[in-house]
Amino acid sequence: MTIQTARLSDPAVRAFVTAVNAHDREGLLALLTPDATVADDGADRDLTEWIDREIFSSHGHLDVDRESAGGRALLAHYSNDTWGEMRTRWRFTVEDDGRISRFETGQA
Repeated sequence: MTIQTARLSDPAVRAFVTAVNAHDREGLLALLTPDATVADDGADRDLTEWIDREIFSSHGHLDVDRESAGGRALLAHYSNDTWGEMRTRWRFTVEDDGRISRFETGQA
């Protein structure tokens, strides 16, 4: 059973999932600090290239199954046109201003 996006605990993470599922690239970028970073399966990636390839050009979509760490860690089903659907984990670092400075994802 998935958690409705509107019920996710952390406002920044909720906005991130909303932007991903709405395919709102500009909205997602606005949630990130200027020096934000991403890691995929333990390897740091170029943020802009990664979000364009893994989310926006491949129609990424997140269905959250569980949250922890105050809503800053997710277990979710992620799907896109490139890889299909997979069970994934997500962890977010949110700064005092409410923007995301880092997120890490990978297969769960």
